[in-house]
Amino acid sequence: MNAVAMRRRVWGDVLAFSVLALGALCMVGPFIWMISTSLKPMAQQYDMRLIPETVTVENYPRLIEIMPIHLQLWNSFFIAAVSTFGQLLTCSMAGFIFAVVRFPFRNTIFVILLVTLMVPAQITVIPQFIVFRFLGLYGTQAPLYLPAFLGGAFGTFLMRQYFLTIPKELAEAARIDGASLARIFFTIYLPLAKPALAAFAIFAFMFSWNDLFNALIYLPSNMETTTVTVGLALFQTQYAGQWPLMMAGSLLAVAPIILVFFLAQRYFMAGISMNGLK
Repeated sequence: MNAVAMRRRVWGDVLAFSVLALGALCMVGPFIWMISTSLKPMAQQYDMRLIPETVTVENYPRLIEIMPIHLQLWNSFFIAAVSTFGQLLTCSMAGFIFAVVRFPFRNTIFVILLVTLMVPAQITVIPQFIVFRFLGLYGTQAPLYLPAFLGGAFGTFLMRQYFLTIPKELAEAARIDGASLARIFFTIYLPLAKPALAAFAIFAFMFSWNDLFNALIYLPSNMETTTVTVGLALFQTQYAGQWPLMMAGSLLAVAPIILVFFLAQRYFMAGISMNGLK
C-alpha cells in the first residue's frame, strides 16, 4: 500500500471515528444532563452547569414520599418479565414451526402473519378492551401481559430467521432417532438460539416496560398497581416544573432497561448479526 492510499485510509478512519463520536455524544448528552439535574437542589434546577454547585440525593427519597415509585417499578418489572417470557415461548415455538415443519400453505400463512405488522395496534384496542372487560380483568395487570402469550409477528419473524440458519440435518437426524417435534425444539433448537432469544428478549422487555398506552387504559388511576410510565405521566401533570424530581424518576425508570441491555449485550449483538446475515 503506497503512501497516498495509506493517508486516505487514515483520514477516512479519522472522519468515521469523528462522526461516531459526535453521534455518541448526541445520544449520551441528554442522559448525562438527566443525571446532573436529578442531583441538583430544587433552587438550582435551572442552573446550566453540568456539574451541580451543590450535589444532593434528596430528590430520590422525596420522590418516594410523594409517589410509590418503588411499587410502580416492581409492577413494571413483573409485567415486563411475564410478557417477555410469554413472547419468547410462543414466538420461538411459532418460528420453529415455520422454519422446520413443512405443512400446506406455510409460506402463505407466514406472509399473512407479516402483513399484520402493518396493522396499527390502536385498531385492536376497542375489541380487546371489550374482551377483557367481559372477562372481568379490567383494572388488573392481566391485560398487560396475557396478550404476550398469543405470540407476535415480529418475534415469530425474528426467531424463524434464526432457526433457518441451523442445519436441518440436526432435526432430520433427531427424527430418525425417534425424537418428537417438542423434544427437537426444546433440546436442540432452543439451546442453539440463545443469541436470538437474548436479542428478542431485550426488544420485548423494552416494549413492555415503556408501554404507556395500554397501561393508561387498564390501570389509569391506582398508583400502587399501575406501572412506572403511568406514574411518571401523572406525576408530571401534578408537579410540573419540578425538574430534579422528574429527572430522578426518569433515571429510576430507565435504569432497568440499561441493566438488561448490558447483561445480554453479547448475545444481543450476536443475535442481530446472525439474523442480518440470513
